[in-house]
Amino acid sequence: MAGFTTFSLIWIISSLTATACAYRFPSHHLHRRDTTWAALGCWTDNVGGTRTLSAVTYTDTVNMTIESCVNFCSTGSNAYVYAGVEYAQECYCGNYLSSGATNASSSDCDMACTGNAAEFCGAGNRLDIFWSGVQPPASPILVPSVGNWSLLGCYNDSATRALPYGTDVTGSVTVESCTAACYDAGYPYAGMEYADECYCGLTIENNSGPTTNTDCDMTCAGNSSEYCGGPYLLSMYNYTQAITIAPVVNPTNPSTVSAVTSGLTGNWTYGGCYVDNVNGRVLGNEYDNSTMTVESCIANCAGQNFTIAAIEYSTQCFCGDYLINGATISADSNCDMACGGNATEACGGPNLLSVYSSNGNITLLPVPVMQTTNLPGQWVYEGCLAEPSTGARIFQYENEWTTNNTVDACLNQCAAFGYPVAGLEYGAQCFCGDVSDIAANGGTYVSDSQCNMACSGDPIHLCGAGSRLSTYYWNGTMNTWNTPANTGYYEFLIGGLVVPLIATVGINNKVTFLEKHGTSEFDNATGAYELDLSLVDNYQLAWREMHVQTDVFCSGSIILPDKGGRQINVGGWSLSSTFGVRLYTPDGSAGVNGTNDWEENVNELTLQRGRWYPTAMMMPNGSILVVGGESGSNASPQPSLEILPAPIGGDTVVTLDYLQRTDPYNLYPFLLVLPSGRFFIGYYNEARILDPVTFDTVTVLPNMPGAVNNFLAGRTYPMEGSAVLLPQYAPYTDPIEVLICGGSTIGAAIALDNCISIAPEVPNATWTLERMPSKRVMPCITTLPDGTYLIMNGAHQGVAGFGLATDPNFSAILYDPSQPIGQRFSILNNTIVARLYHSEATLLPDGRVLVSGSDPQTYYPNGSYVYPEEMRIEVYIPPYLNQGLTQPKFTITETDWALGGQYSITVTLFQGTTSTMRVSLVAASSSTHGNVMSGGRIIFPAFSCSGNTCTITAPPNAYVSPPGWHQLFVLDGPTPSHSAWVRIGGDPAQLGNWPDYPDFTTPGV
Repeated sequence: MAGFTTFSLIWIISSLTATACAYRFPSHHLHRRDTTWAALGCWTDNVGGTRTLSAVTYTDTVNMTIESCVNFCSTGSNAYVYAGVEYAQECYCGNYLSSGATNASSSDCDMACTGNAAEFCGAGNRLDIFWSGVQPPASPILVPSVGNWSLLGCYNDSATRALPYGTDVTGSVTVESCTAACYDAGYPYAGMEYADECYCGLTIENNSGPTTNTDCDMTCAGNSSEYCGGPYLLSMYNYTQAITIAPVVNPTNPSTVSAVTSGLTGNWTYGGCYVDNVNGRVLGNEYDNSTMTVESCIANCAGQNFTIAAIEYSTQCFCGDYLINGATISADSNCDMACGGNATEACGGPNLLSVYSSNGNITLLPVPVMQTTNLPGQWVYEGCLAEPSTGARIFQYENEWTTNNTVDACLNQCAAFGYPVAGLEYGAQCFCGDVSDIAANGGTYVSDSQCNMACSGDPIHLCGAGSRLSTYYWNGTMNTWNTPANTGYYEFLIGGLVVPLIATVGINNKVTFLEKHGTSEFDNATGAYELDLSLVDNYQLAWREMHVQTDVFCSGSIILPDKGGRQINVGGWSLSSTFGVRLYTPDGSAGVNGTNDWEENVNELTLQRGRWYPTAMMMPNGSILVVGGESGSNASPQPSLEILPAPIGGDTVVTLDYLQRTDPYNLYPFLLVLPSGRFFIGYYNEARILDPVTFDTVTVLPNMPGAVNNFLAGRTYPMEGSAVLLPQYAPYTDPIEVLICGGSTIGAAIALDNCISIAPEVPNATWTLERMPSKRVMPCITTLPDGTYLIMNGAHQGVAGFGLATDPNFSAILYDPSQPIGQRFSILNNTIVARLYHSEATLLPDGRVLVSGSDPQTYYPNGSYVYPEEMRIEVYIPPYLNQGLTQPKFTITETDWALGGQYSITVTLFQGTTSTMRVSLVAASSSTHGNVMSGGRIIFPAFSCSGNTCTITAPPNAYVSPPGWHQLFVLDGPTPSHSAWVRIGGDPAQLGNWPDYPDFTTPGV
């Protein structure tokens, strides 16, 4: 095990199973208490055609688990040091790792075991390897001599065979058993190939010659201390004395074996003897067993619903529905090797298959060719691409389509997710990526003849080969990611006192931060602080200490439509905190401290259900909807909704079966009011529209697209993306759209690199996918006053939770929905501050974006942090404030607006005129965990101007604009003013008089 280090694997596994987060997914662990076996991580396999573990193997398409594989490799005669699971269903054993095998990223081994979806069982050419704890025996060798047999070396072989006579051996194949079998058959040359095959000959034929001895690196099936060739490689031996035995024409006596022509199960019948491997294997789905019989092979294939079963070389069973690669029929007498489990049955021969069919049909397909015409879209064939000899992947995103891989399907899949390169490998694998991946990961183009494996779903076309990709390029521009000269920039604002979890701009233009209280590791934690933006140059004066009584860790917040613009926070960490309802009325003014604090009394005012990770939303009727969460820290799900103030009549909680079904991947669900008055709810990778009165489902929307190689990727916590509403414009007749960006995958936890959008209320609504310039989980989206969206924070890998993400995304990007699909992203500037779990981004009244938080708690084993708990507060200066233009100004007297009312402002513009001016209303919001709990709503109302006096028409109803506070901006060309707060729609539920307890302050309606 020299050179192997376990730190990275152990650290990843331990962090992924941290208890601070509710995230659960398949693992690479062995779930047995009574074992010394330990996980060694994900390893490459089949590098150069050589198996990493080559002693024994078996396949189970239904019940493979890590435990069953380890048991197989450690029981009875199979007492091996290593066990490995691959491709969800394959188990390999051995005492040695082949010399070409390398440790790969654990994310490469991302296929769930067929017998246990909670465990990973490798992937294509990737092994999850387990070690017994026993030191491996001495390394195997090429045996130099056996009696009068002498080693010639490692020789290449081909389908036409260097030694034409395959033979059975007594017991399993070893150097000794194979040379003895060839001697008994009268042949002076013996060769062992592929660990368990023995060939004999009078001469070495078909231009076979020596290669490097190290190429023959597969251990013998019958003796793991000896090498027995490799794929199309022979450990070649020559008998140095005269052999007096006349060579037999075939090592097996043809009079003793025959095809099985009667007594088979069902309608299975014998179909003939067919030649294999002239142009490659004519059947796949191999299953090897030393006691193979015709009946057992048929049972294996029938159990997998195949219609053809074929046996080769005594012990090899293959399954399929047709014979590919130009298979041709041979004389029945040529299939004359006895079955390993029945000496009277014929089980093929060397490169000869005894074929059986369940329906009497044997369909023969021609030799496959490369598909270069009639390609979908703008795809063109580029060539056969070789992966590096290290076994490294060129493209990250891999689909394993064992029965349905086609060129068209692969190209369409890659295009749908914005990838301009597609590569098909090993018949069943579809890879997606970028042209830049090829040079970055050591890919080289080779002769097309090396891409010679048929597609699993289209046997007349080629889909690469082992470590070879049939590669296609998109001939054109698939993604336009703008790189403007003016990117804006990050700027340090002020040092913080705590690590905030929730950031809210109040109607007093100060920023309230809520933080862990009771679970914080900082002595000065009080649960809340307020930042006066006018005093950021004076650290001592800028911060005001505030207080909560219970722990707000992972709670939800919105701003109420009452006169005081109170902030309400619901739910929390555990016990009474999860029932918490906390209220704060912003007061004070720029430079002047307020005196109000958070008010809370769990003995008087509580939720009906305890909730951790809930979402809150203001309904059109002025009540508060609270949805989802868990009943406490990593506790049972709370798949329900309730209303505040609680309606009269006892328990009014409504259970939502779809949240129960998708737990724990649906926390902090996305809640949005639609212009019809109905509600959009997005959870995990699903979405639906709800009736606003009964909360029954009106429409189940299509599932959200995820990753190009994983449709089970999610968008809500813990996979955590972010959702906003796209702009609404007067007269509000266009269907509203929902934008969701980022997220991650179950298991491998690869962050998503796309945004998806939908107009949920149009007939037959579908999702539109746009690829982002980079991957991002835990993003924050901030609605800007010009109708664009700033996307920032998060990581390239991981999920939300303590210690569960790596590789911070330092880049900000801008999304402009006014541009055509595929051209909406602009790459902006970078920060040096990692903003991971518990980070926030929120719009300030002057048009900047405040950026705060990051509480990853990611540590090295020595206790030092990988990423710090972040107290620094930054702002982002968007491009519209970085052009040297003076911000417009306006004055307003009426700030309490009725729906549909008209209200005047007086504007001062410095660049344009009122004919090019715009007005926007950005709903008040709270930012936490990427969830903007107002939905990031922005409205561009109708207005008219006479001179510099302009009259704005408020939104027409509470469906377009639910009751609440908004920042009113005027835009002079691209440049926004400072905002003024206006309340729209009043306080229809009279929250300003609630709750009616003496220890709560009610500001009135």
